Amino acid sequence: MKHIHKRFTVEHVTILLSSYLKHRLTRSEVEQELGIGKTRFFALLQKYRKDPVAFSLTYYRRTPKRITTAQETAIQKGLLFEKQMIENPTLPISSYNYSAIRDRLKEKDGITISVTTIIKRAKVLKCHLGKRRKAAHDREVITTAIGALIQHDSSNHLWSPYATEKWILITSLDDFSRKLLYADFVSSETTWVHVQATQTLIQQYGFPLRYYVDQLRVFRFVQGRDSIWRKHVLQTDDVDPQWRQVMRFCGVDVVYVLSPQAKGKIERPYRWLQDRIVRTLCD
Repeated sequence: MKHIHKRFTVEHVTILLSSYLKHRLTRSEVEQELGIGKTRFFALLQKYRKDPVAFSLTYYRRTPKRITTAQETAIQKGLLFEKQMIENPTLPISSYNYSAIRDRLKEKDGITISVTTIIKRAKVLKCHLGKRRKAAHDREVITTAIGALIQHDSSNHLWSPYATEKWILITSLDDFSRKLLYADFVSSETTWVHVQATQTLIQQYGFPLRYYVDQLRVFRFVQGRDSIWRKHVLQTDDVDPQWRQVMRFCGVDVVYVLSPQAKGKIERPYRWLQDRIVRTLCD
């Protein structure tokens, strides 16, 4: 079907839209007469309401700008730098982040370009990885309110190729809203830094109902792993580590992760943080 500006005059369309606004015609009657759908109808109606006198059916087709040689070089440089980071086994990056390349090109070089264009150049330069098949989650934590559950975890990585030692990133995430309530780097993971992280979160946001943590020694005593006795006297959870004692004193319950699949909600933000923080510190 030909375009509407080739089938009707401006006067014809104006009369139909005016009749619709005066409740003489229904929307379906106007759409049937013009041979258009609801989306196109409301687009014309909005344009007519904005300026009935200057209403027109003509439109201008914009020719997309071609990428210059300097821009092509900058894109290639960004992709090769990305490939270099992925191939570095000491960095916690295993996939390409084309959105980060786009943002970096815009901020540092003033180049505005779409992610689709970057992906096309990446495939030519062999800077592209196929989608990996993800295993289905067999366990899922479901909450119904903000503050019902705080997912707390740490990530130990080399966050910059220029760093001489690894840093630990401690984060706390609200399970319901997915808001990152706490995040900070520490040089070593101790009970005290986790207590300080909990204190900061509670002072700013209040007491949650439960904390969701893994079975690290800081959080839980596990028989057979933490006991030094040949004949075990204490069973699992018979004694509370200092962090758990603080949580009991605050009246906050603690839930322990029973499988890696159950930590998906806190691991996804970690992957995003790893992508962005490492790439930012590499600039």
